[in-house]
Amino acid sequence: MSGIWGKNLQVSIFGESHGVAIGITIDGIPPGLEIDMDRVLFEMARRAPGQNELTTSRKEKDLPELLSGFLDGKTTGAPLTAIIRNSNTRSTDYSLLKNVMRPGHADFSSRVRYKGHNDHRGSGHFSGRITAPLVFAGAICKQWLEQKGVTIGAHIQSIGSVEDEKFVDQRQVSLEQVENLKHQQLPLFKENKTEEMRKVILEAKDDGDSVGGVVETFVLGVPAGYGNPFFDSVESTLAHLVFSVPAIKGIEFGTGFDITKMRGSEANDEYYYDEDGQVKTRSNNNGGIVGGITHGMPIVFRAAVKPPASITKKQQTINVDEGKAAELSVEGRHDPCIVPRVLPVLEAVTALALMDLMIGVAADE
Repeated sequence: MSGIWGKNLQVSIFGESHGVAIGITIDGIPPGLEIDMDRVLFEMARRAPGQNELTTSRKEKDLPELLSGFLDGKTTGAPLTAIIRNSNTRSTDYSLLKNVMRPGHADFSSRVRYKGHNDHRGSGHFSGRITAPLVFAGAICKQWLEQKGVTIGAHIQSIGSVEDEKFVDQRQVSLEQVENLKHQQLPLFKENKTEEMRKVILEAKDDGDSVGGVVETFVLGVPAGYGNPFFDSVESTLAHLVFSVPAIKGIEFGTGFDITKMRGSEANDEYYYDEDGQVKTRSNNNGGIVGGITHGMPIVFRAAVKPPASITKKQQTINVDEGKAAELSVEGRHDPCIVPRVLPVLEAVTALALMDLMIGVAADE
């Protein structure tokens, strides 16, 4: 299995959903970085299960235990390793699913790829639970980025057919707004859409079904000049990590696919000097990136999150042990919508990507 990512900042994830623990090793964190663990735990809590009726009832404290690379509140420069113990597992919920392939899950593809030796309990290493260590790593990267004046935020663009305003519709997003989003159960620019979105989620849950949505992530304060053309562009680096998050099925930057409806004169982001003599653009259709390199405007992208595959509504599938058709209703504890819990994960992988790119530029200098 491929569990390692990064060039200048390397991360290695490990563990299974119903194993003893899950964890991550981060190699490349500069020494002397002071880590505010309260802020790390806050980010972990944003992703954690069992918070309310909109999420799975599985409860996990998600408390990271630091094993190496950390002393007296600061990083040592050695690989930083942390584990998160699994305490609330119910593997018996999956005993009947070893041979019955769940539609929408990696059961069949992983069984073929790993010759039936993969851990099927709670989806094993394919589980969204493995994103918890990514949030831990991202929380640390965020603190490094904030020292550079970079802030990452996200909001729910849509759930089902209910939509929030887009980032581009906001004349200016303040740091206070970014912080406020992190404290909302359903982070929205237009908070009056909250009840409508809750209704969509709970209706799907009552129907034994699930619902997906779109998350918009934005990055403020990124200077011009970070990234590379082609293979190590900011877009390709971000996309690599975004698609590593389970349930992500699409991504678009800036205006995204709607840019195809524009003429060049509309799509081009015209430059100007602001009152402080800083280079800005009058629009941000390219999402803050041109030629794979940042140009000083906010980075903006949207990610499509599919409906959770585990639903109690009956579906048609196969029993690979018996070699015949089967009918399946997935029991157990599952999210009717994972969009709210995906936000901190997407912020985290964005932080990982940007820190990797920024350390690389510093090393070149």
